[in-house]
This record gives sequence, C-alpha cells and structure tokens, in this order.
Amino acid sequence: MSTTDRHNRFIATLMNRIFNRVESGEIHALQEQCPLVYLGTRELPAGFELVDAEMINNLESFLDNITELEYISPDFMFFKENTYIRNKKGTRTAGQPDLIVEIWSDSNTQTDRAFLQKLYSSSLITEHWYMEQDSNLVRCFIGNTQLPDQYLTNILITQRDIEFDLRYLSL
Repeated sequence: MSTTDRHNRFIATLMNRIFNRVESGEIHALQEQCPLVYLGTRELPAGFELVDAEMINNLESFLDNITELEYISPDFMFFKENTYIRNKKGTRTAGQPDLIVEIWSDSNTQTDRAFLQKLYSSSLITEHWYMEQDSNLVRCFIGNTQLPDQYLTNILITQRDIEFDLRYLSL
C-alpha cells in the first residue's frame, strides 16, 4: 500500500469511527474539511494562536470578518467539550479542538511541521497527534506538554478517554 493510500485509509477510518460517536451523542460536533482559523500570521512566529471561541465578545462582528483570518486544514479535528464557532456558510471554524491529528508525508517540510506544532501548542486544551505515513508511532501532545507516544498496533486513547481502534492500519 502506498503512503498516500495509507494516509487516505487512516483518515477515512478515523472519520467513520467518529461518525459512530456523533450518532451516539458521545461527540457533540465534528468538523470535516472546514478550515480552522487562527489569529496572527505565519510570518510572525510569536504572533499566532488558535482562537479561543469563549473569549469572543462581539460574535456578529467576528463572524463577519472570519474569512479574513488566516487558516489551516488539519488532516483531522473534532470538538467534543471545547467550544467552537462556525461561520454561516460552513467554510471556516474558530476554536480550540479537543483533538487534531496530522499525518506527515514527504511533502510536509520541517518548516510546515514546526509551524503547525507551535500553532496547535498555543492552545493548552487541544490534544494534537502526529504520525509519519510510514510508521506506527503516534507522537502525542496537549498544549506544549508531550504525552507518552502511542502506536497504531494498540488502541489509541485521548486524554479524555476517547478510543480509536485503528490497529488494522498498522504496518
């Protein structure tokens, strides 16, 4: 199986597992292919962060200007307990996801990887996982704190005890 095929199978499987939890009410909101906006710009390393949706005072004004914000498109993200805002067209999401997953490939430069990890680390409540397409290792963080690594050969578990059984995708 090529790394691109594995990447696509991983995301599709993760999405199917999550959809089952959405239907059961375990996960309150799932964001799929809806870019995540952030404050600041990529060019100013100290000046960007995920939006804290609970801190937005003027929601109407924010939603009118949400398309002006910089955005990224994580491979996978979901919200369970954390607050999020989605614009009326459903084209942008603001908030600090409960979980973000990035699957690295050769096309991800070290600069891209460092930027995304620093951006996701700007939220102390967002768990973020990283894996290489050709590896079973899953590097896990919450905020700036590195958590114990996990492996696709085991059931993956978030800090909030949400389980993902993706063992059949292991190498």
